Amino acid sequence: MSTDTLTAEPFLSGLYFGEAPRWHEGRLWFSDFFDHAVFSASPDGERRTEVEFDGESSGLGWLPDGRLIISSRLDRVILRREEDGTLVRHGDLRPWATWHANDMVVASNGQAYAGNFGFDLDGLYEGTVSPSEIVSTSLVRVDPDGTSHQAATDLAFPNGTVITESMGQRLTAFDRQPDGSLIGRREWAAMPGMAPDGICLCADGTVWVANALGSECVRVAEGGAIVERVITSQGCFACMLGDEDRRTLYLVTAASSDAAKARADRNGGLEKVRTTVPGAGLP
Repeated sequence: MSTDTLTAEPFLSGLYFGEAPRWHEGRLWFSDFFDHAVFSASPDGERRTEVEFDGESSGLGWLPDGRLIISSRLDRVILRREEDGTLVRHGDLRPWATWHANDMVVASNGQAYAGNFGFDLDGLYEGTVSPSEIVSTSLVRVDPDGTSHQAATDLAFPNGTVITESMGQRLTAFDRQPDGSLIGRREWAAMPGMAPDGICLCADGTVWVANALGSECVRVAEGGAIVERVITSQGCFACMLGDEDRRTLYLVTAASSDAAKARADRNGGLEKVRTTVPGAGLP
């Protein structure tokens, strides 16, 4: 199968480290860890602050009634924005999240699935943590009533807006049951030499995968074949299909994912490219 290669163009600059791009009500929403806020942008690049955040926001999603929920990295909880703008605790990841909370996906019924690092990634960059200290962790489900459940175990840095294993160099799939439990775990695609980070599902069943080890985002078919590749100007860490036809791929980029380097300068940004296969899932 041949691989088409595209090149992304700049969209927004001046981010520290973006995360969790989501297309919602005609705008691209995203977190910025070290700007302590959630932002949104229109297709023409008009940017606005949606939530000022006392901490570091990560994964984003919406409950069926429209309220925003946010995965809070450092205290490992999920927060909910009420109609008056206040933030309240919605769910707790700490029974199973052993390090920073990370990306999150929210199902149409309001069940949230949140990943976490599982180990001190910054310590690995700084040399205070050895590769032998990298440990697996759990995916956590938070139901609409705020109760938390261990959804899956023994995952290597569960990440992405569906489910990926960044340290496991693979995409992992589950069958989701009516009660929200996950069964039928299987390797959906092996991605040797890559660190799959944020991902985005396409209408044809393929998946866009940001490769945290390179300046690229690849579209992968089940089994691992790469059918399309986008080259970015710097490291690529997350992606989302948006615009009215869901065919514009927005890409979150940064010079480094090392927190000490990322929080020092506004080198992060958003890039975009037009694609042929629209996004799937909730708009």
